[in-house]
Amino acid sequence: MTNPAQPPADTPAPPAPRPETSRPPGVPAAPAAPVAPAAPGGPGASGRSAASDLREDSVLRARPDRPRTGWRRALYDLTGGRLNPGPSDVEELRSGLLTRVRAPLAGAHRVAVMSMKGGVGKTTVSACLGLALAENRGDRAVVLDANPDAGTLADRLTGDARVTVRELLDDLDAVGTWTEVSRYTSLAGRLQVLASEQDPGSGEAFSRQEYERVSDLLGRYFNIIVTDSGTGLVHSTMEGTLARADSVVVVGSPTVDGAGRASKTLDWLVAHGHAELARDAVVVLSCDRRSAEVDAQRIREHFAERVRGVVEVPHDPHLATGGRIDPARLRPPTSDAFLELAALVADAFDVRRRG
Repeated sequence: MTNPAQPPADTPAPPAPRPETSRPPGVPAAPAAPVAPAAPGGPGASGRSAASDLREDSVLRARPDRPRTGWRRALYDLTGGRLNPGPSDVEELRSGLLTRVRAPLAGAHRVAVMSMKGGVGKTTVSACLGLALAENRGDRAVVLDANPDAGTLADRLTGDARVTVRELLDDLDAVGTWTEVSRYTSLAGRLQVLASEQDPGSGEAFSRQEYERVSDLLGRYFNIIVTDSGTGLVHSTMEGTLARADSVVVVGSPTVDGAGRASKTLDWLVAHGHAELARDAVVVLSCDRRSAEVDAQRIREHFAERVRGVVEVPHDPHLATGGRIDPARLRPPTSDAFLELAALVADAFDVRRRG
């Protein structure tokens, strides 16, 4: 006979009472701790993770990049990619430089290439810097020859100086589109070139006001404007160049006179209210002339203490001719030096941004 005081055998037992710690009489028990909700994206009621956890970069195993040159490329091609030694240290370095060169840029960035001394390769540096930036970026770049004494920038890049900055100035008020601007430039690969006045005896000096008007116009249609300045630091055009410059490249050489003039150029910038440009400058040492009697390392250390970066451009037979520059004929170390220069210039793109 079933005892009515006992529940049936198939009835679940009631939950056991929660143990309580001893408390004084009259003090209510503490409320139960709330249950924390599941974290977003974490395991839910079903115990499964969110689909966002299966991103491509978290699922695929990392593979070395494809090598581009040398025996590494040959091995990769011969095995159909089954053996991939990855890029060499040189390729990795170049890839890093290209990443820096391609830094995003808002508005226009103006680079002044200058030197107190002529004959150290200032125009060559202006041309090759412009080429390195234009050929490795997707935006628009132009080099402007602001030398008041019939500069040779256009001769070195395109051989076409028939239309110059003087013609652009004469028609400046009527120029309002990219197509109209391009009528006054010549083209070296992807780089636009604006030649200087070729008749120094014309009596029409390129003044500060004229430079600033041209620079402002170019800033509406180009992302990068490289100015090949004259060697005179006190002429009117230089004042306008520095007033508009976002960064400066000072050209010298690893010789007593070449290094001394480059250092005095930095001194002049500091003394004339451009200390920030001097600190952020990049010094290029053109090694066409050098001597074993000169401590080149000491020269490099001197400039490394004063500026943001130092680049040595090795002697290159193609550049030494003084003729038309063909980037394909440059020696690899020369190309690498100008790519390094372009990377150092591009490092300042996110620091200074002007329209």
